[in-house]
Amino acid sequence: MHKTDLVTAVAQRTGLNNDKADAVVSAFIELVTNALSRNESVALTGFGSFAVVQRAARTGRNPSTGAEIMIAARQDVVFKPGKTFKEAVRHSTAL
Repeated sequence: MHKTDLVTAVAQRTGLNNDKADAVVSAFIELVTNALSRNESVALTGFGSFAVVQRAARTGRNPSTGAEIMIAARQDVVFKPGKTFKEAVRHSTAL
């Protein structure tokens, strides 16, 4: 599912027109992005939570040469699915 598919689905479920549904989806994405950029987590009960984690610097290997390289420390975004979401996915038969 892409953003346009999500916008269409939100419009159909809520009765909003596509422009308003697009504004809602865009606002949600912007709010989550802004919260994470401030190092805040976003928790949606039953769905899951988004958080920023610090990855430590480490050594790795260049796959083509085998030479050791230093991988810099960085921040990553992680998503931890909620119980309701995990159960829905586990019990789905659409594969």
